[in-house]
Amino acid sequence: MRAARLVEHKKPLPVMEVPDPKPGPGDAVLRVEACGICRSDWHAWQGDWSWIGLSPELPITPGHEFGGVVEEVGKDVKNYKRGDRVTVPFHAGCGHCQYCLSGVPNLCENLQIYGLVSGFDGGYAQYVLVKNADFNLIPLPENVDGVTAAAIGCRYMTGYHGVVRGNVKPGDWVAIQGAGGVGLSAVQVAAALGGQVIAVDIDDAKLEKAREEGAVATINAKRENVPEAIKEITKGGAHVGIDALGVRDTVLNSVLSLRKGGRHVQVGLTTSEEGGMVSIPVDMITAMELEFVGSLGNPHPAYRGLLSLVSSGRLNPKTLVNKEVGLEDVSQTFEDMSNFRTKGFHVITKF
Repeated sequence: MRAARLVEHKKPLPVMEVPDPKPGPGDAVLRVEACGICRSDWHAWQGDWSWIGLSPELPITPGHEFGGVVEEVGKDVKNYKRGDRVTVPFHAGCGHCQYCLSGVPNLCENLQIYGLVSGFDGGYAQYVLVKNADFNLIPLPENVDGVTAAAIGCRYMTGYHGVVRGNVKPGDWVAIQGAGGVGLSAVQVAAALGGQVIAVDIDDAKLEKAREEGAVATINAKRENVPEAIKEITKGGAHVGIDALGVRDTVLNSVLSLRKGGRHVQVGLTTSEEGGMVSIPVDMITAMELEFVGSLGNPHPAYRGLLSLVSSGRLNPKTLVNKEVGLEDVSQTFEDMSNFRTKGFHVITKF
């Protein structure tokens, strides 16, 4: 099969022939219909995240946002068969640890992430192996196509779970830092749930897209003091702040923009500049009874609600797909990400 392989950090990804994956007894092989190019893949390409164990040995096939069709299953797989249309959470669970058994496999003790963990190739390829298929595969509704599944695959489901972790209620002011893939996803979801969304970014085109997806106000962080602007718009501060980027400034701007009793949700992982460490105003958090909440992916059981909203048309991840590309275009997309030139999702549909 053809696959785009990460062979050397910050170098173009060659497209090459590699052996087709073969399923073990409990596994499945999917024919990939579409795979998103996520900023998390870009981080792996940069060599980031060694501090959290996500710097895989090279070479590896990236890609953790994919939808496809079951091509082959192992002899012990009971719930899926050849021809079934499916997707997967980017975080594969073992299915038997305390977290998997209690419905939060995104916290699995043996968590594996496609294309970000050594020996766990992802979806920048014609086929991909899904281990523990009965647990990790998610069936797609008939009217949800592969491109939509890829759009949901990481950034959208992560934005969705971040909004859920923020406990957003109708009428709440929700300030979202970063209008990239995760941020725009969170904008769409929070607006659909009745939140009054403020989007923050340094790119006016991305802010305009945020308005199209439901933001009632936007702030360009290059031109305005973000906490002051949010407090002025909201008359006191946001009820919920979501950092969808993960740099020092966005973390602090989110926390400093909250009203008393507000909740900050940290979705974005940091860059090599922060190395996972950001100073936060602890006394302010204490005095104002603020909450600082982490959010990773989207638990497998939560897909039922997410896919129901997508299938019914209340959520539309496909509007965030800006460009469909081929395997040969991955390197250019990474270069564009380095310069913050991408808007919305780029999805591989030509393999």
